[in-house]
Amino acid sequence: MAAVLQRTNRWPLALALVLVAYAAIAGLLVMALPVKDGARDWFAPLIPGGWMAWTFPSAMFFLTIFLLLALMAVWEYARPGGSPRVGILRFETTRGDRLFISLLGSAFINLAWLGLVGTGQWWALALSLVYAVGVFKLV
Repeated sequence: MAAVLQRTNRWPLALALVLVAYAAIAGLLVMALPVKDGARDWFAPLIPGGWMAWTFPSAMFFLTIFLLLALMAVWEYARPGGSPRVGILRFETTRGDRLFISLLGSAFINLAWLGLVGTGQWWALALSLVYAVGVFKLV
């Protein structure tokens, strides 16, 4: 029992490490941005001539998904168990299930926004955040 308490009391260190790593990698991505006419070109390929056109937004997208998975691991480290619960969908879901449902739903929200409205994804991001909060509270 004491080992479990000692382990769970160190979760702020794990959280800090995850957030520092995210900030450091995001900073490196900003530094890697090519400069065009004296300004950073936010949508230029990070690796010119690479096999995949990694732009800053696409790299930040995948980095943020990694952050969410790492934060979920820290949450599980801080409060092990997270017992499944039955929500409005009437089947058991765990924290990881709810994260997956919210990521999947957010992808569909953003794709629908692109198809129906066009650009201006900030509103779709806001709608996705509201959706994710709803999933974690109700599902």
